[in-house]
Amino acid sequence: MVFIVIIILSFLLQLVLPWWVIVIVSFATCGLIGKTGKIALWAPFFAILLLWTGMALFKSLPNNNMLAMRVADMFGMQSWYLVLVLSALLGAFTAAVSGYCGYQFRKAVLVSKTNS
Repeated sequence: MVFIVIIILSFLLQLVLPWWVIVIVSFATCGLIGKTGKIALWAPFFAILLLWTGMALFKSLPNNNMLAMRVADMFGMQSWYLVLVLSALLGAFTAAVSGYCGYQFRKAVLVSKTNS
């Protein structure tokens, strides 16, 4: 459930908002419906990994990866798919950390309310 919510909300919001909206979506989703720490870490990771890889291929393949090859040249890489892998992994790592923080935030708030 967390995976599906993150991938759909991130896709829709990234159409009109900057890339870092994945941080907000992952934090809020895992804070609200994340069941365990493991789910809160891995569901956002794989959701954004899949979303960003798919969107990068969707945008890049029709133009023969021209922009991706130029970015790869700027970074001294030999092939465009390394840029794809690196950007997808960076986004996925960002979402995973944010999701785990959202889950831990909820746990901290719930624990402090029950102890009061």
